[in-house]
Amino acid sequence: MSPSVRYRCTACGNLTRFDVVAVRRTRAFHHYSVAGELTLEDELVLDERVDEVVCRWCGATAGAIQALPTEATEAAASG
Repeated sequence: MSPSVRYRCTACGNLTRFDVVAVRRTRAFHHYSVAGELTLEDELVLDERVDEVVCRWCGATAGAIQALPTEATEAAASG
């Protein structure tokens, strides 16, 4: 999910809980400890596509979900 997008359900007014199905292509440094535990570092999202957003409160999909810009997006657009 892109951090520059916030969602709003027009059916129930929800602004906080959504199931988001997204496909991402990333590049990351895989760092394994001596014990074999993996830590992903320096992860960069190369491509991302949101396929579906569903409201967790009322189950509304597609037409009832609005993508709202976050403050960071609005500040970049005005600067």
